[in-house]
Amino acid sequence: MITLKSPREIEMMGESGRLLASVHEALRAFIKPGITSWDIEVFVRDMIEKNGGIAAQIGYEGYKYATCCSINDEICHGFPRKQVLKNGDLIKVDMCIDLKGAMSDSCWAYVVGESTPEIDKLMAVTKHALYLGIEQAQVGNRIGDIGHAIQTYVEGEGFSVVRDFIGHGIGPTIHEGPPVPHYGQPGKGTRLKEGMVITIEPMVNTGTWKMKMEDNGWTAVTADGGLSCQYEHTIAITSDGPKILTLQDE
Repeated sequence: MITLKSPREIEMMGESGRLLASVHEALRAFIKPGITSWDIEVFVRDMIEKNGGIAAQIGYEGYKYATCCSINDEICHGFPRKQVLKNGDLIKVDMCIDLKGAMSDSCWAYVVGESTPEIDKLMAVTKHALYLGIEQAQVGNRIGDIGHAIQTYVEGEGFSVVRDFIGHGIGPTIHEGPPVPHYGQPGKGTRLKEGMVITIEPMVNTGTWKMKMEDNGWTAVTADGGLSCQYEHTIAITSDGPKILTLQDE
């Protein structure tokens, strides 16, 4: 089901998104060699709750944690755990916040300690791909315009776009219609209307786009062991163009 949000609902989702962005910003200084992704989980959960929010992923379809912490070849849905993060690890932290009934969803990638040229390029391409997709989130465009912009750029840079996990509508629940693939053909798919709120969240791999599932039934990893990166924003479709809701100042 696709629900169209009122300006007031979008404003409330923006408040939720600003809190979410503030948590991500705080993680910049927190993430360093020697901590664990469980430390990140505790940090995130505490900050959300102290600011009046609810960590919306807890209990969603049986998921137990406030965050998904996916490390290196883990594409998404990595469990927070007591594995010590080391210099050069690439970690993606994905979270959803419910603030007074308004949902927001965002993932950022972080390098633990010192980076490498390969990681720098992967992160830069993934983030730029996200913003190319956001540029296409215009009233009257179609979902395929978003995916096509992301896919053509990513593949042109020598990387691949994950097919098995995609963006989605959001609010009042975490996952709604329409599905938002990060690949596809321009002019195809659902037409974007004012009031839609969607996530765009490209997952970009250094090697094949194919994945395999870990035994926990949640965590997806690259089929060839290559690195994977993800950035995600929640975006409102407005008559003035796409509005990113998961930024501190927008």
